[in-house]
Amino acid sequence: MYIPRQINIHNKLKQKSLFLFGPRQTGKSWLIAHSLSKFRVYDLLDSDIYLTLSREPKRLEQEIRPNEKIIIIDEIQKLPFLLDEVHRIIEKYGIHFLLTGSSARKLRRGGVNLLGGRARSAYLHPFIFPELKERFNLLKALNNGLIPSIYFSDSPEQDLKAYAGNYLKEEIAAEGLVRNVPAFSRFLQVAAACNGLLINYTNISNDAQVPASTVQEYFQILRDTLIGFDIPAWKKSQKRKPISTSKFYFFDIGVVRYLQNRSILQERSPEFGDAFETYLAHELKAFVDYNNLGGLYYWRSKSGYEVDFVIDDSIAIEVKAKNNVSQRDLRGIIALKEEKKLANYVVVCLEKRPRVIQGINIFPWKDFLQQLWNNPRRFI
Repeated sequence: MYIPRQINIHNKLKQKSLFLFGPRQTGKSWLIAHSLSKFRVYDLLDSDIYLTLSREPKRLEQEIRPNEKIIIIDEIQKLPFLLDEVHRIIEKYGIHFLLTGSSARKLRRGGVNLLGGRARSAYLHPFIFPELKERFNLLKALNNGLIPSIYFSDSPEQDLKAYAGNYLKEEIAAEGLVRNVPAFSRFLQVAAACNGLLINYTNISNDAQVPASTVQEYFQILRDTLIGFDIPAWKKSQKRKPISTSKFYFFDIGVVRYLQNRSILQERSPEFGDAFETYLAHELKAFVDYNNLGGLYYWRSKSGYEVDFVIDDSIAIEVKAKNNVSQRDLRGIIALKEEKKLANYVVVCLEKRPRVIQGINIFPWKDFLQQLWNNPRRFI
């Protein structure tokens, strides 16, 4: 079953060479097979192709066809030194390359900057609401996550377990990213427990039983292998002084639920609200990336007011897993609205019908996502 993705890779490739990054199993190879099937692909997971290009990088040039405009190298992080040859071919022939990968770490070490200015970067996320359409089920998404193969799996728990194990085995151990894999495994569970919270390296260090400096390195590995991302603080409020510590979110709610060792979520359970917020973080991060917006932030004042998400200087979004949003739930977003810095103020919740309170739009989650993706200018 092929589900079209929101990102239009072909259009991007017409303009310039492109690095397409995304965590394992988010569908990069599937996207290539269905959207770019007429172009030549070097899949570095194929051992024959890997060995050939590792021995003879110049085969890339030797196999160029007449009038060829686009070449694809899948899993480029497997052979970072190929970027030297890619750089030369871009300069000599004007060919555009699509270079996919699940880790930016080895590429940075291997010379990705050699392509500086000659290639842009894009990110492929797990499924989002407008891609799944009528196939989307909120409770299923919060439990299984939105990695394509796992969302539709008959055995999602087993697949989530395998995904976490393969990450440790293939991304971490095989690539030699850490010396102590058991310590990193402990850290993963502690980091998952801190999903969506302010990063406190000292506390995580104590719980994971590794030095704080190692914890910082481990978080960077999660970022580089695209397993998680920071949401920095929005610091432009003036009436109320903001804090500056970042939050950290895992890329997929199913993976983080498995790492937290949580049982199947039920609506209205204490864990449901945290999962709902993480899911919205995923949708908003994809929205920002796919629309080339400036950034996704959160806001918290030192006096304790907080808003879950801010996109650029355009919209503040508070997430409430409630069927009835009360005046008390609006304290943070009303405080931010008093700053008069943003154009739109929204609460995303489980109510059935939209309404407006003091200039703040209260949206059922599905209505909000439909409007956000179908008409971005409504908010941005």
